[in-house]
Amino acid sequence: MVHRILIVTAVAAEADSVAAGLDPDTAWEPLALPGGLTLRRHAEGVDLLVGGVGPAAVAAATGTALAYAALADASLADASLADASLADASLADATARTPYDLVVSAGIAGGFAPRAPIGTVVVSEAIVAADLGADTPDGYLAVEELGFGRSVHPVPHALTGPLAAALRAAGRPHTVAPVLTVSTVTGTAGRTAELAGRHPEAAAEAMEGFGVAEAAAAYGVPVVEIRAVSNAVGPRDRSAWRIGEALNSLRQAFRALGPTLSVEAK
Repeated sequence: MVHRILIVTAVAAEADSVAAGLDPDTAWEPLALPGGLTLRRHAEGVDLLVGGVGPAAVAAATGTALAYAALADASLADASLADASLADASLADATARTPYDLVVSAGIAGGFAPRAPIGTVVVSEAIVAADLGADTPDGYLAVEELGFGRSVHPVPHALTGPLAAALRAAGRPHTVAPVLTVSTVTGTAGRTAELAGRHPEAAAEAMEGFGVAEAAAAYGVPVVEIRAVSNAVGPRDRSAWRIGEALNSLRQAFRALGPTLSVEAK
């Protein structure tokens, strides 16, 4: 039985770094998905998707990839969906049988100093929607406190532990900590202090992890976020960003993590 992993990035440069880390020598086969998306498929059971920037775009893209795989795996991709009852039955059956064993949100991120300096790889122990809630005169209320849903996807140590061990064995600077998902990248000292106050253990912020996690959860698939730090979270200073260094760190991280991800998927 082939075990499969779906890795989702925001942009092509991140996907290129992941692909180069996992296998720089083998061609990845393109597969067209609905909605104008393209999946890169590797013979070893890894699929790579550029899902777009922000939680909404990447949730839609990840959900599309999961649904397509589920339908194909259930041999229903060519079934006529003209009959609404058939459509309902087909989709219900497919969502129970998605072939992916793991979904990974990957890319570069801002790091909270001093926990995650530039070049550090952050493995999520939780994927947190940092601004999914409401401001009130008495402070911020997370969506759970409003009674409308969830803002956190915990990641079990059984998943993060082996990943951290692989990075440690490869000598890659890393930390295991919450990763925040924001819709607006932090660019002021005040916003940095606010987020750090609400999430004192967080090591990084990015824009896609929670969207990927929500889609994965809908299919009952485990999810983890892996980020390489390109800049410090704080006042916006593009001259201090180290995008190339972070992309190289991401590539090196996935070179170290490739065998472990395959084992974890099984």
